[in-house]
Amino acid sequence: MTPFLLYIGRSSLYLALFYAFFLLVMRRTTFFRLNRILLLVGTVACFLLPLLRLRTVEVPFLMVGPLTEAASEPVLTAGPSASSPFPYLELLYILGFLAVLGWTAVAMARMYRTIRKGAATRLEDGTRLVLTEADVPSFSWGRTIVMSRKDAEQNPVIRLHEDAHIRKAHTLDILLFTAVTLVHWFNPLVWITLSELKLLHEYEADDAVLNHGIDATQYQLLLVRKAVGDKRFTLANGFQHAKLKNRIDMMLQAPSSGWKRLSWLAILPFLAGTMFLCNPVRAKVVSADLPETVLSETAPTALPDTTKVIPFATVEVKPTFNGGTANEFSKWVNENLKYPQAAKDAGIQGRVTLQFTVYPDGSVRDTKVLRGVNPDLDAEALRVVSASPDWTPGYVKGEPVKVTYTFPVIFRLNGDKNEQKTASIRVTGEANDVFIRGALADSVLFVLDGKPVPSRKDIDLETIESIQVLKDEKAIEKYGEKGRYGVIEFTSKKQ
Repeated sequence: MTPFLLYIGRSSLYLALFYAFFLLVMRRTTFFRLNRILLLVGTVACFLLPLLRLRTVEVPFLMVGPLTEAASEPVLTAGPSASSPFPYLELLYILGFLAVLGWTAVAMARMYRTIRKGAATRLEDGTRLVLTEADVPSFSWGRTIVMSRKDAEQNPVIRLHEDAHIRKAHTLDILLFTAVTLVHWFNPLVWITLSELKLLHEYEADDAVLNHGIDATQYQLLLVRKAVGDKRFTLANGFQHAKLKNRIDMMLQAPSSGWKRLSWLAILPFLAGTMFLCNPVRAKVVSADLPETVLSETAPTALPDTTKVIPFATVEVKPTFNGGTANEFSKWVNENLKYPQAAKDAGIQGRVTLQFTVYPDGSVRDTKVLRGVNPDLDAEALRVVSASPDWTPGYVKGEPVKVTYTFPVIFRLNGDKNEQKTASIRVTGEANDVFIRGALADSVLFVLDGKPVPSRKDIDLETIESIQVLKDEKAIEKYGEKGRYGVIEFTSKKQ
């Protein structure tokens, strides 16, 4: 999962928790202005909370003794058989985003088309009044009020209602929540809360109308009469927009006790607990350094030197990637790695061993190749690891420190082309039996009496006295790059 989708998932969790609390506890209270403000502030906070990194530190488990190669290196295979999976989640998210964006654009276009058709008048307070000949539901958007000419003449109380929407800047709320629905279109609680926010707007506007001395009974009868009609401008604040029964019930409801405002404080421990669950950093033994690294049984007693670079295996609290282990980083590298075409065509494969440092701010720096295979493969591994997102840094006695990390990237070819080139090379003499498994048949170097020969077929085994096999570093040290895939030395019998 990409860091962006991980962020979206965490922020959606915060929003779901926050909105569920509002719907269950505060929705039926008469604190219209307070509820509205806290809904907006809480929504913004839920977008920011996933960016905070809280740390919970547990007692580390230490492993004593040398690390084995199998345990120390997360293996990453690149190439045709290990290509990045198709980003289904990303594609689904983008499709949903575009669908909601299209729906929003259509609603905006309908609303502005209705506004353009009416006769506009600029009022003294800066409000623009648009009167239409058609019998459309009254609504407001920004500082514009749209009414049918009939309503403007016969029902001036509707004008008071729409003026209240404009004075309280309800359009800004709608714009903010429209953006939230675009980003979190998949979260049903976001859509439910948007509907409740619009209902809060109507409660506030109704309350403002009644405070002008309008008779509540007559006003409620007007609401009932105007409840007929199919046209809706879902983004705007409309006189007929919200649920009629809820609005009338709220007008008849006694004011909520002032002490109930404190109920909002109850959400804080839930949000705090969610923050700790979403941002754990625990000391775990993740063997990801070189085999010769040995962990110490005793913890350092002196204060940590934050300028000193500490090996991964000996740091008290390990650095983590996306809150997980080294496997999470391996997955990320695998998703972003591309097998160089030149190396693929040449049938070149092997392990590139890199080293980098996780700094106290979580950034990845000082990336270098410890052991390479081929310039193209080395450069690709270096490119991907150098572009790593920030980690959660390692800690010693509660202080962030620099931590070195050794990470191997294995490029391995698979498929018909490689299967034809891969072979088991077996050389048999009178008293010798040499077997090299998994070598590249075209790449093994054959040496006869100190001189390379084109192939094994050029050697008469009947004349051979001894055979010696060189692999890995020994072969490279003696024969250079020609010996990378193994060397078989033949010594002829003395005449």
